[in-house]
Amino acid sequence: MPATVPAARTKAEIFDDLVLDTVERLERSHASELAGVEFAVEDVPGDLEGYESDVLEDRQVPLARLVPGRPGRQGVPPRIVLYRRPLELRSGDRDGLADLVHDVLVEQVANLLGIDPDDLAG
Repeated sequence: MPATVPAARTKAEIFDDLVLDTVERLERSHASELAGVEFAVEDVPGDLEGYESDVLEDRQVPLARLVPGRPGRQGVPPRIVLYRRPLELRSGDRDGLADLVHDVLVEQVANLLGIDPDDLAG
């Protein structure tokens, strides 16, 4: 089967596509606020040192993390990291995973922007 056929896509590639779809929708409605924000995917969380307030978790399992930016001469942009395996394990199927990825990203972006998640279109 050719690699371009959808059935040949790995779980990681499918997950990345789901993240990109939601990020693109959020950026269409909040382009200026999200300019410079980095979005990343990691398979599993590393050591998070006591689960800081910027970690979104479900039953003490990290699902995502917001790393606030540090302005200045050598500024570090804000970064939202989604943890693929914990999110996959909490979804029943691809549609459930798409919904969960969307919900987690919306919550993290809302947290970054200091607004209610219901106020985000996407």
